[in-house]
Amino acid sequence: MKNNLILAGIALLFSACTNDNFDDSRLLAPVRVHVTGFSVSQQDIPTTRATSVAGYNDINAVILAFYKGDGTEVEKITQLKSDNSNYTTFGEFECSLPMGSYTMVAVAYYTNENSVLTLTSPTEASYNVRARETFAYTQAVNISNTDAVDISATLSRIISMLTVQSTDGKVAGVTNVRMTFSAGGKDFNPTTGFAITNTGIVNTVGNSSAIGATSSSSTCLFLATDEQDIDVTIETLDTDGNTLFSKTIEDVPFKRNRLTKLTGAMYTNEALSGSFQVNTDWLDEEDVAF
Repeated sequence: MKNNLILAGIALLFSACTNDNFDDSRLLAPVRVHVTGFSVSQQDIPTTRATSVAGYNDINAVILAFYKGDGTEVEKITQLKSDNSNYTTFGEFECSLPMGSYTMVAVAYYTNENSVLTLTSPTEASYNVRARETFAYTQAVNISNTDAVDISATLSRIISMLTVQSTDGKVAGVTNVRMTFSAGGKDFNPTTGFAITNTGIVNTVGNSSAIGATSSSSTCLFLATDEQDIDVTIETLDTDGNTLFSKTIEDVPFKRNRLTKLTGAMYTNEALSGSFQVNTDWLDEEDVAF
């Protein structure tokens, strides 16, 4: 069975033969899963935009897994966009499952050596160093016979993002920007999309801007609730890790699937005044002065 999906989704196809003389639990149903895309909500617009997994540059890996009710992992497949050794089309999966009830988990995300994702169960997943762009979906799947079954699903973005934008030019000696969050985490529950750990994260990123040019640094995190106010400390560091500038902004508003943008001076004497603005929209800006 071939499915043409207009919206981002997952289509499952089951087909096999059945015989009343056999124990159903011993039968295997071939499963084909198409992760053809996911929705990207923008600002407060009530509509969504379908984006293909293969065409979205901030996603380079997809995990599909099935778990029994007791948490036992029955099947887990990881596809990497850079390695097509286990797929023909990125986002399409094939496997066989015995009769039973399962929780299906699909996670599309970005991975590299600093953002390796480990999926443990329908309620637990974590990044080793730092969180990156992440979309997730879970659904109950019941295989009671070998009739063909189609299931459509939509993966939703579950991270929040902070971007720190300087209004002044970078000075010599600055090599990194460190962002410290008083809450949130880098692990998450795929079923709810919320952070498991809410004790905060520290993320240090390189600053490759030219001397005299403005800079932009970003960090992703998972929130414990859909909206959360978090204290954020911004620091510029030299090659030895010494702090050249530090500013803590209290109660910065974050929302899942939204970008919060902090804008202010980070390199000149103007930074001593601690003037920053916050923009909480994913795309368009709505500045609020601190």
